[in-house]
Amino acid sequence: MELKRVVITGLGALTPIGNTKDEYWEALLSGKSGAAPITYFDTEKFKTKFACELKNFNATDFLDRKEARKMDRFTQYAMVASDEAIADSKLDLDAINKLRVGVIWGAGIGGLETFQDEVLNFAAGDGTPRFNPFFIPKMIADIAPGNISIKHGFMGPNYTTVSACASSANAMIDALNYIRLGHCDVVVTGGSEAAVTIAGMGGFNAMHALSTRNESPETASRPFDATRDGFVLGEGAGAIILEDYEHAKARGAKIYAEVLGGGLSSDAYHMTAPHPEGIGVIAVMKNCLENAGVKPEEVDHINTHGTSTPLGDVAELKAISEVFGDHAKNININSTKSMTGHLLGAAGAIESIAAILAMEHGIVPPTINHEVVDENIDPELNLTLNKAQKRNVKVAMSNTFGFGGHNACVLFKKLD
Repeated sequence: MELKRVVITGLGALTPIGNTKDEYWEALLSGKSGAAPITYFDTEKFKTKFACELKNFNATDFLDRKEARKMDRFTQYAMVASDEAIADSKLDLDAINKLRVGVIWGAGIGGLETFQDEVLNFAAGDGTPRFNPFFIPKMIADIAPGNISIKHGFMGPNYTTVSACASSANAMIDALNYIRLGHCDVVVTGGSEAAVTIAGMGGFNAMHALSTRNESPETASRPFDATRDGFVLGEGAGAIILEDYEHAKARGAKIYAEVLGGGLSSDAYHMTAPHPEGIGVIAVMKNCLENAGVKPEEVDHINTHGTSTPLGDVAELKAISEVFGDHAKNININSTKSMTGHLLGAAGAIESIAAILAMEHGIVPPTINHEVVDENIDPELNLTLNKAQKRNVKVAMSNTFGFGGHNACVLFKKLD
């Protein structure tokens, strides 16, 4: 069976540094940090008092007020980003076969704030279970793609992938395969997360996973820097329209890039810590290259998982050196989490968008906040530090890893 080619025809981004894909891209190139003191709740008793929240976002600017109240923030974010991506793709929703349009979405946690608030309200009451009738529909992780399909009438495959921070990369790989195998013409894919909550911050603090650089939030996310002390929690959504190449060509669509392949693996090592030698990461990148039919020396750019954790950054870069050998030093490596923070289940999608736009514009966004060299990191690697670098990116890779040892890797190519 001959696999169909799959291309990207629409992008949508809702991030802590920009509420559209164009704002997001401009902020990436300028090295803008989205980290700031938390405004959603009182952080007096929290170890970490900052995060990468969305700025100047009001869901009712985009959604009907009544409908917005029925959605957790992670679903609101999904609706806004997917609407931008669909509009960007210029799909004629009255002409396409909606039975062959799917929505495959990623969310690592889902409606955490809804769950938190309902339980707190119950605990503060008299013991009578007076729960909001929308509690379950707002909280479940699969409700975001459900709402997207309901709004637009898309009747193809519809579900959520949950693999912690690898969730939206997993969703993209599933979407790729549905189109490759001829089951869909178009899939709306990506991911969203809204975990900047009391429970989210408290839980990650308890794990000692978050940076506590409260005196300087904007410099706290510092991947590859020797003084990094944990990740910065972010929120938002990234949406990508994947489409059968022939279907896109027939309607004259703008094509951003081709999705060449995807890889998956497991560390099979620890609930939260990466394998110190990066064996799962080595496997996932090799799987991705093989699936895409690409040689290591063809890769120009890697947007790393790069969370700014002491163990994870080193393990990932060791794995890159192992997979790419001498060519590793010729690759523009970066971590856009230095600006957006870690969007958890939405990370794979929003970072893939950055890699896709790097191909389109011929420039790689920087890894900001780097000050102190880490002796455990190969100094010959080009980590695109502190300033964007012009580069003709023909092939780009995006790495995303999640608690539980889940690893996902996606490879994109610029069309000639």
